[in-house]
Amino acid sequence: MDRFSFLNAAHTAYFAELYDQYLQNPDSVEPSWRAFFQGYDFGTESYGEADDAPTVTVPQVVVPENVKKEFQVVKLIDGYRTRGHLFTRTNPVRERRKYEPTLALENFGLNNSDLQKSFEAGEIIGLGKTTLQNIITHLERIYCESIGVEYMYIRKPEQIEWIQQKLNVNDNHPNFSADQKKHILKKLNEAVSFENFLHTKYVGQKRFSLEGGESLIPALDAVVEQAAEKGVEDFILGMAHRGRLNVLTNIFGKSAKDIFSEFDGKDYEEAIFDGDVKYHLGLTADRKTDSGKKISMNIAPNPSHLETVGAVVEGIARAKQDRDHADNFSEVLPIVIHGDAAIAGQGLVYEIVQMSQLDGYKTGGTIHIVINNQVGFTTNYLDARSSTYCTDVGKVTLSPVLHVNADAAEAVVHAALFALEYRMTFKRDVFIDLLGYRKYGHNEGDEPRFTQPKLYKTISKHSNPRDIYAEKLRKQGVIDENYVRELEKKYKDSLEVKLEDSRKEEKTVITPFMQDAWKDLGLERVDEEEMAKDIDTTYPEEKLAEIAEVVSKLPENKQFLRKITRIVADRHKMFFEKNEIDWGMGETLAYGSLLREGFDVRITGQDVERGTFSHRHAVVKVEDSEEEIKLLDHVAEDQGNFYIYNSLLSEYGVVGFDYGYAMASPNTLTIWEAQFGDFSNGAQIMIDQYISSAEDKWKTQNGLVMLLPHGYEGQGAEHSSARMERYLQLCAKDNMYVADCTTPANFYHLLRRQMKANFRKPLIVFTPKSLLRHPKAVSKVEDFATGSFQTLIDDENVKANKVKTLVFCTGKFYYDLLAEREKQGREEDVALVRLEQLFPLPKTKIKEILVKYTNADDVVWAQEEPRNMGAYSHLLMHLDEAKSFRVASRRFYGAPAAGSAVRSKRRHEEVIAYVFDKTKDNMR
Repeated sequence: MDRFSFLNAAHTAYFAELYDQYLQNPDSVEPSWRAFFQGYDFGTESYGEADDAPTVTVPQVVVPENVKKEFQVVKLIDGYRTRGHLFTRTNPVRERRKYEPTLALENFGLNNSDLQKSFEAGEIIGLGKTTLQNIITHLERIYCESIGVEYMYIRKPEQIEWIQQKLNVNDNHPNFSADQKKHILKKLNEAVSFENFLHTKYVGQKRFSLEGGESLIPALDAVVEQAAEKGVEDFILGMAHRGRLNVLTNIFGKSAKDIFSEFDGKDYEEAIFDGDVKYHLGLTADRKTDSGKKISMNIAPNPSHLETVGAVVEGIARAKQDRDHADNFSEVLPIVIHGDAAIAGQGLVYEIVQMSQLDGYKTGGTIHIVINNQVGFTTNYLDARSSTYCTDVGKVTLSPVLHVNADAAEAVVHAALFALEYRMTFKRDVFIDLLGYRKYGHNEGDEPRFTQPKLYKTISKHSNPRDIYAEKLRKQGVIDENYVRELEKKYKDSLEVKLEDSRKEEKTVITPFMQDAWKDLGLERVDEEEMAKDIDTTYPEEKLAEIAEVVSKLPENKQFLRKITRIVADRHKMFFEKNEIDWGMGETLAYGSLLREGFDVRITGQDVERGTFSHRHAVVKVEDSEEEIKLLDHVAEDQGNFYIYNSLLSEYGVVGFDYGYAMASPNTLTIWEAQFGDFSNGAQIMIDQYISSAEDKWKTQNGLVMLLPHGYEGQGAEHSSARMERYLQLCAKDNMYVADCTTPANFYHLLRRQMKANFRKPLIVFTPKSLLRHPKAVSKVEDFATGSFQTLIDDENVKANKVKTLVFCTGKFYYDLLAEREKQGREEDVALVRLEQLFPLPKTKIKEILVKYTNADDVVWAQEEPRNMGAYSHLLMHLDEAKSFRVASRRFYGAPAAGSAVRSKRRHEEVIAYVFDKTKDNMR
């Protein structure tokens, strides 16, 4: 008897559903059925007839013809689900590329004679038993019209099932009421009319118009309105320049009057504010939805460096979630709008996507929308990526992707609402590829026909999305012939009034970003003079002792590695017995004191929980269970939150995220630590475009702290230098602090100053490596309790009138010079003065030192870096007296340090020798 004869009698719908389940997730079906389907698939595949092909033994599966046909229909359904997106009508101005194999019946063992036959497989797409023709019509409408959907790679069956149920509703087509359709048309008219108005009034000016992608506006509007109904209270949006002015006006409600002032090129109200081009500016606004809900809207300021703002947006969102929505991250919605060339070409996108499910960086899912122009500046999309789609990076995290024809306004809104619901349901990213075109060149003064003549010939004849949609609504009887003309006239009349109002004003006023988050501090800019004022960072010794007691004792009922037990116990001794606080303990006390004062602390970076050099141990693990213990979580009952996360192996993305976090949470000490300072240049775009310049461009303060391990200890060119000179070159007026501390207490006060000040500036700190355990790099408890941050540390061990050589230095090099001075017995005639703050440079104190050591006939600037690196050039720019200093440094080099430990040691010793003997000039 045929062992599969039972298939003749069984209900074929059951097998169809089971086979469909197997195709989607083989592990979800019972093992014997899985083996059966594997055998069936093997028998239906063509493996070639080569003589030398290996012999493969598989179970012989003979399936009754009616069941076989059902399986073939299931395969067809699966084909549409997995490949239907390749055969959509989603490109408004080009023919789609051809893909093989197609979805032709023959490719699934079916033919035209089967079209009128009924199949139980219709059950699995919600149709019940029906003809193959009906099944195909249903699948074509779902997968191959104006929306293409990619999702079958998702590995969670419940997500696939949810998506399929949504797609089956009305064949994945919208079903809007007449009023909803009119609202979509209204937003489309605003988008189109706004661009037309600017094009007429400001001929040839750059505006990076949205023309060709105007359906973005009704899509965003629908997301905002519907998200508010689902409980979203905060929207954080990031986008580049394309369409930004349109979004600012028609989604955020920025007054067109202000935009016209920016177009007119007026000067700014404030003299110290440099400003930025109009399509880079951020905005915070409150919006009331159509149903009366009040929501906060934020569009982050961005540079021309595409995709950079994406990381910042995620950080802003997470800060708001941690601070105000810790119980429900969904109440904050990040939306990132990309360009097709940028999302495919910029590696930062991959970094951000990889963050999306990590504990330290997740934001409950982001809606990504690509304004797909099908061209870069002049680069054709075929030259811009190797992947099929620009959105293929979304598959890294198995996010669904919807490809939508930008001319199909209702489909665009439908896709946007689908994306919103998916995000709110599963707390994961979702991508929308809005396939349109760019009406003009990269900017309005550029000629696109030089590089895409055929495409732009088509575009020049193509109707805009508003007119296409209006014609559709006229045919449906929803609107009459005059409806759009009246809409357009009313909107343009309002723009004319605002244009006239704007031209009555002489100055442009820039509103600060996220004023509410900064209301306790204020956003008034402070200058160098204010930055130089002493800030009280003292903290009572008895309270420090309470913190020390908590952070130097592990839970007694848990087992820890002996080494970690000893490290924590040593901290207790150093505070309560030796009165010698090392770097790790000093840093911990800084965090503990701030937490007790109600500040939050967030630290991220590669290996920060332990510390690259095993000095921090902010997170310790129970030996047998790996349970994580954070002692700083227990310094007080009503303390601030202590967040510390090991980051993914990224600099650019993580620094961008933490910059955004600090921007939205000024009362959080937000720290990013590089594994080695050398690697921080992986985030150079963030450093240049945000950290050093954002306050000048956008009036945004930021207190991000960057800890950059720096010091020459024979570890080669990539583990010695944080490129101090690059940060110092960026210093100007009052834009940031730069420090290179030599004692744990001074580092403690530096961190406390960052929070105790009534303003925020980025803080760059060159931190030690070997000093973490240097026996002389310790401080007394009273230095923490009653001291303050010292921008310069004088040499208290010499008598000024006896000093003949005055040496200025910074950082770890001080201890190398100190050891040599002791070795040579030069404690009387050589003074070592430490420059702890490099910017703003404490010029007054330096000059006081020069006066104090008036008998010194030899003034030296000593650095361990090459002459073209380090702080020397900075001193020359900011301190006239430095021009007469004798300079002791390594020679000029292209690489920061030698790879050979022997050569590195020799160069180091030569510099030290020259410090103490001017005849030993190592530069000769």
